[in-house]
Amino acid sequence: MRLALRRCLTLALAAGTWLAVTTGPGHAQGLIRDTEIEQLLNDYAQPLFKVAGLGGGRIAVRIVKSDSFNAFVLDGRNVFIHTGALQQAETPNQVIGVIAHETGHITGGHMAALRARIARDTTRILLARVLGIGVAVATGNPAAVAAGDELVMRSLLAERRSQESAADQAGLSFLNATRQSGRGMLETFERFAQQEYIGDQNKDPFVRSHPVATDRLAQLRDAVQKNPNYNTKDAPQLQLRHDMMRAKLAGYLMRPAAVFNRYPASDNSMPARYARAIAKFFQGGPNAVEAAAADIDGLLREQPNNPYFHELKGDFYKRSGRNKEAIVALRQAMKLASDANLIRVELAQALLSTNDATVIEEAATMLRRSLVEDQNSSAYRALGDAQYRQNKQPEAEASLAQAAYLEGDIKQAKNYAQRAKRGLTAGSPSALKMDDIIAYKPPVE
Repeated sequence: MRLALRRCLTLALAAGTWLAVTTGPGHAQGLIRDTEIEQLLNDYAQPLFKVAGLGGGRIAVRIVKSDSFNAFVLDGRNVFIHTGALQQAETPNQVIGVIAHETGHITGGHMAALRARIARDTTRILLARVLGIGVAVATGNPAAVAAGDELVMRSLLAERRSQESAADQAGLSFLNATRQSGRGMLETFERFAQQEYIGDQNKDPFVRSHPVATDRLAQLRDAVQKNPNYNTKDAPQLQLRHDMMRAKLAGYLMRPAAVFNRYPASDNSMPARYARAIAKFFQGGPNAVEAAAADIDGLLREQPNNPYFHELKGDFYKRSGRNKEAIVALRQAMKLASDANLIRVELAQALLSTNDATVIEEAATMLRRSLVEDQNSSAYRALGDAQYRQNKQPEAEASLAQAAYLEGDIKQAKNYAQRAKRGLTAGSPSALKMDDIIAYKPPVE
């Protein structure tokens, strides 16, 4: 039965292995964080969330490190999009169309309905199996045992296809309300429609989770082409930011040789120089940092107030152990993007790496501030480091417990929490958090 239900989830969501990860404390596993990319995706998504009645910052767009083209939702709080989708989408509108579609799933309550359906069908599968066993005994046909499972799965997938069509229509209404074209959504689904007829194991994950029936695509095409915003183009500045995102992902995720092939030296555009600067650093060599930093300096001459160029220099220096130079660059990045919590964490890490006792409190203050708005394990680990240096061992172990919990290492989190509790004031907020971690029981698959 568990295998059948897991197969249902995988077919319906193309993300079965993500269910436990994204709904439990290990939600950070497999995700990547980057201030520049997250800000761009937020700018893509917030107008859609607002007209959909999901404003107020309660929905986050999460970036999944995966080469495949996919996007999905598992709850009403997060939209997940693969790095492969971001790199393959040629225009902002294509990503915006995908986000609009996934927003349609959230407003339609499709994931909650799907979970309820799966829970309800558990009983049906059990009954079908019992009946199937009876038929198998009577007829000598073992296939009857699996027939009940198959009927339930077919019914579930039929419901899923209906949800996909509803999400299309809702997504288009959000695009229309924000005066954006549905062309990007249409282009994405047209791109994958041809995969409907190939074997399931060879399909792109996006196709498995978003079945593109012929009649659905025709309906979508008709609605998109009739809309008055059909020919609306992305603003040039937004297209540039999109191209910079793709270049940055290429630089960090692809082999340097592949980056240089995609962005040859003959390409003098800003995205190409951005990608090559990152690739030069990761290519290594005695002058890799200087060569990469020189390229970023060239970009800074054109955009001196771009915080992400300063951040990138800081990252190069920090990765190379040149923390004093990293601090200078990261302080400038923070000056230009004062609300960027991830940059704040990176700066605090660089400060701690100098082993200068006079900057420990400054780093700890930065980390505590970042954690008010953005819970992430890197910040908790760095804060634990700072607290150990300040001889605050119970507080340090509490921070490390939080880090391990967010990373999904529940056993380690409980060990740290139990040690932290011995030195924390009973009933204090920190002690209560440790109680929660100690009492936590991972969901049973």
